[in-house]
Amino acid sequence: MSVARDVGPALITPLTEVHARDVLTIYQAGIDEGDATFETLAPTWEAFNASKLPEHRFVALANKRVVGWIAASRVSSRPVYAGVVEHSIYVAPNARGQGLGRAMINALIASTEAAGIWTIQSGIFPENTPSLALHAHAGFRVIGTRERVGCHHGRWRDVILIERRSPKVN
Repeated sequence: MSVARDVGPALITPLTEVHARDVLTIYQAGIDEGDATFETLAPTWEAFNASKLPEHRFVALANKRVVGWIAASRVSSRPVYAGVVEHSIYVAPNARGQGLGRAMINALIASTEAAGIWTIQSGIFPENTPSLALHAHAGFRVIGTRERVGCHHGRWRDVILIERRSPKVN
C-alpha cells in the first residue's frame, strides 16, 4: 500500500530508509521500558530492513516527525505459511493515547489483506496491557500463553500469543 493516510494530526505512510533513525530510536525507547520485547538493543537499520516486509511497514508522522511504526515479518519461508506474518508496533512515549496505534494497525490490516495474507500474529508480555487492549480493539484474539518462555533481565517472562484472522482472505 503506497497511499498515505491522514489520521487527525498524523499521517500514516510507508516506512522507508528515510525514517530509519527515528524508527530505531522509538524501538530502543520501547526496549528500554522493559515490557515490549526480549530484545535489549535495537538492531542496525540493515538488519531491521532485511527482516521486515517492505510492503507491510508503516510510520505515523506528526508534524513531519516519526512518532510510531508498525512492521510485519514472515513467520516461515515454507509455502504453507505464505499467508501468515508476525508484526511489531511501537509508538513514541510522548505520542501515545492519540489513536496512532489503531491507525497503524488499520494500515497493516489493509495492506496484508490486499496481499492475500490471512493471519497477523504477535507475542505480547502480559504486563503490556495497553498493547493487549489495542490489539483486542483491532480484532486480535488471544490464542494462548507461552509460560516462562524466556529470561529477560534476570526474570522468566510469559508471552501472550495473539492473532487476527482476516474475514476477507480465505
